[in-house]
Amino acid sequence: MFAAERQQEILRLAHESGRVDVLSLADEFQVTAETVRRDLKALDRAGLVRRVHGGAIPAGHLGFEPDLAERDALAADEKDLIARAALAELPADGSVILDAGTTSARLAAAFPVESTLTVVTHALPIAARLADHPGIALHLVGGRVRHRTRAAVDAWALRALGEIKADVVFLATNGFGPEDGLTTPDLAEAAVKRAAVRAARRVVLLADSAKFGQQHFARFGDLADVDLLITDSGLSDEDARAVEALGPEVVRA
Repeated sequence: MFAAERQQEILRLAHESGRVDVLSLADEFQVTAETVRRDLKALDRAGLVRRVHGGAIPAGHLGFEPDLAERDALAADEKDLIARAALAELPADGSVILDAGTTSARLAAAFPVESTLTVVTHALPIAARLADHPGIALHLVGGRVRHRTRAAVDAWALRALGEIKADVVFLATNGFGPEDGLTTPDLAEAAVKRAAVRAARRVVLLADSAKFGQQHFARFGDLADVDLLITDSGLSDEDARAVEALGPEVVRA
């Protein structure tokens, strides 16, 4: 079977069952797991499936939101590179907002021990990473905690973010693109992200290239709201130019 035929069959199976996993596909087609991963990557790049931990789901499932562990395992190497590149954007002795997201959590984990910053976050995993950091003045935003993201949302969170002005927000997103802007599956999460953008003087978007062109239910901003996009080398020159045409500088780590 040619790769194109196998990928077409993988796509059919994904639509039939709602999800496919690497090991089952490898057994089905009598190929290696690495071959299946390459197939899924090709289908993901084409916008036909969305890769999740251990497999993929059909693209277009806009209500689907993988849990924290699944999202953390996606594009792990790319997220590490993005987080390291984002360290250069930390202000000296300034204030930052860290949005809920697995890449921003990796950034928090990479904060140098000598950092002296005021950090505001509504994400419990990020707060846990920074709670014992000797140079961080940590402010945890309260509210209703969403189990899927471990992040505070709703009125309390929005009110707290409305009372501050930070030097920079490190923003996360589930999807971004010139036409659809910045999107995420949940309306409450979108409202907090929108408030975080308003609460900062500079907006740095941390998003791996697989999220380019992904569209989700709740729209919370435009690329024109972003000062800097830090992504990975998987974003093509053409797509990077399309982003920059709307205002943001693009750094591919």
